[in-house]
Amino acid sequence: MRRAVVTSAATAAGVVLLLSLKPHEAAGPAPVIGSGAGTGSGSDVSQPSEAPAPSSSASAAGTGATRKVNGDTVNTRYGPVQVQVTLAGSRITAVDVVKYPNSERRDREINSSALPVLNQEAISAQSAAIDVVSGATYTSDGYVRSLQSALDRAKG
Repeated sequence: MRRAVVTSAATAAGVVLLLSLKPHEAAGPAPVIGSGAGTGSGSDVSQPSEAPAPSSSASAAGTGATRKVNGDTVNTRYGPVQVQVTLAGSRITAVDVVKYPNSERRDREINSSALPVLNQEAISAQSAAIDVVSGATYTSDGYVRSLQSALDRAKG
């Protein structure tokens, strides 16, 4: 009798788990996730442009110039990661993620929460010495490597 109750409970639990799975969704256009200075939540989402961004640009002369520098594209297990860092002098004011894994629904779910955390940590740390985000280890590693290459490129 006890065996029948345990078997019935296990079967019911299995059915509930199977029914809770969601079907695969078609991939939509990939948003650009950034830390855009001046946004309320610390991140913004916009459509990517087809033209590649310049590797660096300056909006004013001198050491306090605001400029954007692209990091290397780092290939991870789940796809490429590339960041663009905005600097005011040597201070990191924003980090935009221009490439990240997004071909699968799960990739988009993970990165929609992990990338804003990485952006905020990079701005707070003012360096690429930041912790990985649990559950987004490969993306975090690619992010750190791309950010470090952008900072190295900015130093000249």
